[in-house]
Amino acid sequence: MVTAVTEGIQVSVEITYQAEFSNPKQHHYVFTYRVEISNKSQHSYQLISRKWEIFDAAENPKTVEGMGVVGQQPILEPGETHSYVSGCNLKSGLGKMKGIYVMEKLFDGKRIEVSIPEFQLIANIFHN
Repeated sequence: MVTAVTEGIQVSVEITYQAEFSNPKQHHYVFTYRVEISNKSQHSYQLISRKWEIFDAAENPKTVEGMGVVGQQPILEPGETHSYVSGCNLKSGLGKMKGIYVMEKLFDGKRIEVSIPEFQLIANIFHN
């Protein structure tokens, strides 16, 4: 698990290689990641949007942007946590991801960019 904190917002990511959904012979590798966003600040924030940078050893880097996360724009009160699971497909078994969440402080509308820590996507294909 990797973790980063920006202005009291903690983002932790846990990665899992999904061997049963992957097909290395077809250059198809599936990863899931569980993200936990914890508000350790004294203010309420709403997650507005996300921007991911995806690096695959077999392709050019990609950027994925959108509103919210998995269709939600959660509000996190001080002390609250929001978790979700998403996934990524690679053409190689080696890559990495990182990104930002844009979050808005409900008190004054100030927006901040919260770091999503870089994490490795490594297929454990040498497992038996």
